[in-house]
Order: sequence, then C-alpha cells, then structure tokens
Amino acid sequence: MPAAHPEEFRRRAVELARLREKPIAKVAKDLGISESCLRRWMDLADVEEGHKEGLTRDERAELVRLRREKRVLEMEVEILKRASGLLRPGQHPPKIGFRLVQELAAQGFPVALTCRILQVSTSGYYEWRTRPACDRDRHDAELANTITAIHTASRQTYGVRRIQAELRHGHGIEVSHKRVWRCMKLVGVQGVHRRRWRREPPAAASWPDLVQRQFRAEGPDRLWVTDITQHRTCEGWIYAAVVLDVYSRRVVGWSIADHLRTELVADALDMARLRRKPVGTVVHSDRGTQYTSWLFGHRLREAGLLGSMGRVASAFDNAMIESFFGSMQIELLDRRTWNTRAELATAIFEYIEAFYNPVRRHSALDYRSPIDYERHHTTTNTAA
Repeated sequence: MPAAHPEEFRRRAVELARLREKPIAKVAKDLGISESCLRRWMDLADVEEGHKEGLTRDERAELVRLRREKRVLEMEVEILKRASGLLRPGQHPPKIGFRLVQELAAQGFPVALTCRILQVSTSGYYEWRTRPACDRDRHDAELANTITAIHTASRQTYGVRRIQAELRHGHGIEVSHKRVWRCMKLVGVQGVHRRRWRREPPAAASWPDLVQRQFRAEGPDRLWVTDITQHRTCEGWIYAAVVLDVYSRRVVGWSIADHLRTELVADALDMARLRRKPVGTVVHSDRGTQYTSWLFGHRLREAGLLGSMGRVASAFDNAMIESFFGSMQIELLDRRTWNTRAELATAIFEYIEAFYNPVRRHSALDYRSPIDYERHHTTTNTAA
C-alpha cells in the first residue's frame, strides 16, 4: 500500500517546519496534515540524521525483513516437527505428504512452503485435493487420527502391537497389525525401541536363590523383585529404588534420592509394605551392599517377608526388574536432558504413578495396564 504522502513531500515539510518561521501547528495546517503527523516526521528525520536515538528507515526495513524471515523459519521448524519420519524421499507415497499439507494449510501454513519442506509437488497437491477420495483412504484417515491420539496419550512410546491392543481393548476396533503399521506410517509415528544388549554368561552362584529365574506368581504380593537404577542430570546423579510385583508388573513401592545409602532401598520397601500389607511375600534382589545390609534384612524380618538374592553380577537373576528399568530408560530417561535432580525425580514419580501403573499396556498382561490387570484378577476371583 503506497504511503499517503510521498517521501519528498515529507522531507520538504520537515525542512519547512525546521525553519521556525511559523508555528508547527500553522505549518501543518497549511500543508493539510495534522500537527502530530508533522511532529512524527520531524522525529523520524532526526533519527535518520543521527540527532536522536532510534531506528533509521533502513534499520526499520531490515527489522521488518528479519521478522518476516523469523516467521518463515518458525513455520519451517513447526512443519519439520509435524513431518517427522516423512522427509526421506522414496520412503512414503506422495499422498501421505499431501494430507499433512492439507492439515497445515487449514492452520494457516503456506501451501508452497509446506510442499517445499516435504519435497512434494505443489501442483500435485492441488490435483490430489480435487480428486475424490476412495473409501479405503477415508477409513485409513479416520483410523490414522485415532492412532495419532493413542500414540500421543502413550507419550509417543507405543509401537504397532500396543496400539493394536489399545484399539481393541480401549476403542473396540479390530484391525490387523499390518493396517496399524500402514496407518502409523501414514502419519509418521513410531514406537520407541529397546537398545540391543550383548548377552553374557551368568556368573557362578554363591548364595541360595528362592526364585531361580522363575519370575512367575499365582497372585498379587506373592513375589516382589527390587533393584536400583541411576541417571545423570546437569546437577549430578539421581537414584531410584523400585519394588515390582511379579504377578501384575505393578510398581508397589519406590524411593528417589541423590544418594545410594541403604535408606534408599529401605524406604522403597516401606512404601510397598504400607500400600500392600503383605504376608509371607518373597522379596528378590541382587547382592548389592544395600540389600545385604543389616537394615534391609531387619525390615524384611520385621514384616514377615522372605528375602531372596540372585548371584553376584548376574542381571539374568533379576531380569524382570531390569526389564522395567529398560522400559523406563527408553520411554522417559533417555528422551531428553534433565537440568535438575528435582525435575527428574518429579518425572520418574509421574511416569510410575500417572502412566506406567494405571495406563501403560503390558505385553505380558494381555496388553492390560498393571492396575487394570489386578482389578481384573480381583473381579474374577470374586465372581468365582
């Protein structure tokens, strides 16, 4: 939009006012402009000439340009976030990218910019948009929206099998795992995967073990497993002791601290005792100094619990709790940098109590959550 007054007009008006031959109000009136407008032009001229602090015309133009570029960069970053997994040419059909272009266009993102980022044809997008969708595409699009919601609710951790289970148990939708995989690819989501680790031969046993790697229980609170994990923050290490019920895979006790003293494992056991009121439960651990301590043994005897210990330096002898820590590692701990111990402690608490126990579907529990599995066990026994 052109300026209301040409640049030359403004410059001359300022020069006239600076002569001080007439009051500024009179000069403005004579020129047919408001006094405030003329004074603003004079201020801008003072800035341009270095007589007053402020942005010159060129600097203002540069600022506008930079703001425009910043806005474009912000949109590009947002598009890249939405398009995670869709940016390798040849890895997906163009219509997958077209659907994302359409979704972002509805939110105000320029079509040409989105097409450039997704490496799809702009003309191809408009052609695709006018083409009627087939029934399969429509059904896949609806299913993909549901899958996206499930994946988000799982904190971006669920893969094909758990999403399939959530569709079946949580939404009443029966669908093959191949179709789930196709729709996940359609919207560019995927689960997190456990890191591969090298198996090592078990160490020679030196203490009796009541479990002997048979991690099975006929009901809740028959067998617990416990161990400690650690993770680094910018402030230093943080440690978490966990007590896990073998029957339901539920975390029944936990403790988080910045130390590895025996109180860490004793506090986790105390929480489990307070919550579950167990009688005769076997508590299986490794042979770390915290678990061989007098205090931990005293707590077991005091509560009428039976201690059990695997062999030295054998992760296999406590494989179930190691599996839990592995899941927490990939689903929470390794997904970002933690600034403070308090921040990570809160996140571990929230992961256990707000996600893992009540929500996260477990493959060994027919894809039920630990709490739901225990509830089902109670209902079944009551009915029997």
